Parts: sequence; structure tokens; C-alpha cells
Amino acid sequence: MKQIASALVKAQRRFGPALKTSTNPHFRSRYADLSACVEAVIDALNENGIFLLQKNHDHESGIMVETVFVHESGEMLACGSLYFPASKNDPQGFMSALTYGRRASLMAACGIAPEDDDGNAGSRRQAPAANPLDAIKPPAPATLPYVLTIPGKQPRQYETSETYTDDYIELRKKVEESTLATRTKMTKLRELKDANEEQVNKLNPEHKARLLGDYELRRKRLGAQLEESDDGDGGLE
Repeated sequence: MKQIASALVKAQRRFGPALKTSTNPHFRSRYADLSACVEAVIDALNENGIFLLQKNHDHESGIMVETVFVHESGEMLACGSLYFPASKNDPQGFMSALTYGRRASLMAACGIAPEDDDGNAGSRRQAPAANPLDAIKPPAPATLPYVLTIPGKQPRQYETSETYTDDYIELRKKVEESTLATRTKMTKLRELKDANEEQVNKLNPEHKARLLGDYELRRKRLGAQLEESDDGDGGLE
């Protein structure tokens, strides 16, 4: 365990806070969603030769989640299973439990917390929580209604059309400003568009128009770059 222990110490020095980027109207609060928790630690872990693995096991009334760190040396560190009950006995209830369970398990294993979590909520309780993660308010029981599909990666879930739209546009911006070849950028933007077309069509007209306009603008800019470099026709269907 010597190598993985040393690598985890180095990685933890670079962990960031889990940013509260999602809104939970049920509790009228903001919370750190699963993608924010992963983004806070994944680069530091990978740069130190650690693969993040989250295992889940079936349970008749919920989900069992376990976070495991796998070092490139072959050493592994399992952080123990946590049980999270499903709010409803249907796919939506179990998916909600899985999402919350993965987030809570990861935060416990990595020792991270939301960026402005000062423990004030815990001081108002009649008895201290058995687990510090109890202070984290989960999303509404139902499956989050807006899903951003990213080919080859974990999908992101949002409770509001606005947060979905803002994050989708930010993701497109990162693709356009990346160091990838122009044609590759165009391909990735098109793949994102195709993967999320059904979800975009369900948005309110304002947010749908924002996303369609943003896509066309980026498509034209990248197409112009291809034409200038004489590297293709610049088209993107």
C-alpha cells in the first residue's frame, strides 16, 4: 500500500472544493452535483497515477456504493460501502439514490466538501449527525429532468432548463477553445448536438433558441477557420 498511499497524499494536496453549481428548488438551495464533485478531484488523482472507480451493488430497497482507488502500480484502496435508500421503488427512485450515493461516497473518500459549507446547519441540530455528509442536502427524490449527454463520458443531470442550457454552452465553448484540430472540434460539436437533440427539443422556447443559435455561431466560426486553412469545406450538418 506504500505507493498508492504516497500518491493519494500528493493528489489530495491538489483537490479543489466541490462547487455548488446546481439549484435544488425543492429545498430552495444550491448544492454540489456529481459532476462538480468528480471535477474537484479527478485531475489530481489521474496526474498521480490513480484511477477512480465507483462500484455499486443491488439492494432490495436502495443502492450500495463503494469508492475504490486503483493505482497504476496495481495497488488498490477500497473505502467501504455506503447504503442509500431509494425514495421510490421504480427506476427513477433508484437512479436518484445512485446519483446521490456516488456523490456522497466520493466526497467521504476524498475528504472534500462544498466550497461554502461552514457547518452552520449542523450547529442548529438537536443532535450531531453521525456522518458529516448528512449536512449535504440531496436533490428532489425524482430523477433530475434535464440530462446533458456527453459521448464517452458520464452524463450530467440538472434540475432546471437554465442550468442545463448554461452548462451546455460552456461545454461547447471549451470544445471550441481547445487545442484540438478544427475538424475534430466540429465533429465533437456535432456529436454533442446529435446526442442531446431530443433533450433540447423539450426545453422552453427561449433556452432552445439560445442553444440552437450558439451552435450555429460556433459552426460558422469553425467552418470559416477550415476554409482559411484550406483544410476542408467547413460544413457541419
